Amino acid sequence: MKNGCLPIPQALNLANKRLIQAKMHAIADCSIEDLSAALDAIYAQDAHWRGSHPMNEVQGTQAVAETAWLPLKTSFPNLERRDEILVGGRYRNRHGEEQDMVACVGHYCGTFVEDWLDIPATGQPIFLRYGEVHILDGDKIVQSTCLWDVLDVIRQAGFWPLAPSWGTEGRWMGPITCDGLVLSEQDMDEGLASIAQTLAMHKSLGDYKDHEMKGRDGLINMPQKEHWHEKMMWYGPSGIGTTRALEGFVDFHQLPFRLFWPGRKGGQSIINEETQSGTASDSGHYIQIGDGPYSVTGGWPSVIAQNTGGGLFGSGTTGKRTEMRVMDFYLHHEGKIRENWVPIDVIHILLQLDVDIMARVRDQFGRNKLGLRHR
Repeated sequence: MKNGCLPIPQALNLANKRLIQAKMHAIADCSIEDLSAALDAIYAQDAHWRGSHPMNEVQGTQAVAETAWLPLKTSFPNLERRDEILVGGRYRNRHGEEQDMVACVGHYCGTFVEDWLDIPATGQPIFLRYGEVHILDGDKIVQSTCLWDVLDVIRQAGFWPLAPSWGTEGRWMGPITCDGLVLSEQDMDEGLASIAQTLAMHKSLGDYKDHEMKGRDGLINMPQKEHWHEKMMWYGPSGIGTTRALEGFVDFHQLPFRLFWPGRKGGQSIINEETQSGTASDSGHYIQIGDGPYSVTGGWPSVIAQNTGGGLFGSGTTGKRTEMRVMDFYLHHEGKIRENWVPIDVIHILLQLDVDIMARVRDQFGRNKLGLRHR
């Protein structure tokens, strides 16, 4: 059965989005003593939680609490959640199952008072950027994928363990249209058109032949230009940064990535290839939804590539196969893709290239603490 974005009854879609908004805010706001009850109110007992490295994958609400939420709420006791984008839809996955989804972009904010994931506390406010996709069965989450930008917290804590980013580091802006919380009825045809435009743009990227070596001009002039707004913003994760306009996107993200990972495969092309070879991994898109002027795609992994180039993140050529956990949130405006927010688990990518960011953090901050003790 063909996978893809499906129409969803408006009332159900709105109810799902309001449910996720309320319950995820309740998890962020509750006391540690009330955390189990807050998780039980929205998660199925055997729910699957997938998160950025070093949290990765766990099963069941107790494991979700211990791996994700207890450490976060201990480190940021006055935590709050700030959604910038909240959209929903229905997707038929590669196994023919129809799944109702809610996807979000925003920041968790709190005062950093206790070390988190070996990152030393600063006593200052921290903004933890998130991209999340929650899959619902009735009124319970059965799977969450949460790309929390751990590298950006490291940056805010005052340590940078990589070569300088090509793009601009800092907090992401919300949608220029100020309508990212989609909590009113939408034209379903508009939503289907939004995801169709995104997938057409993806196809142009997949069809492009890196090995023809057309460089910067080739990327700027190939068919992707038909889909991007002239004032497009591309919001990348920490380690890559934010870019503006197609030229900035090519110069500060796309060309360096394609030189580092030429001929990479992503999205539907992964699914098609692995289906033909008889494998049964969950690579490729697990979400393709359109909700009014917004669309969302994502994969675990979303991209598979072999590193045969150098120069990205300060890394040389390793020849290693790399899987990338990615989400893409798009705003379609004035007939084009105006803005693109892209949570990526950069730390997990680098770990596959033998660059252990968390070990660098432990080593650097450990030395700093040792120096303070000996003053």
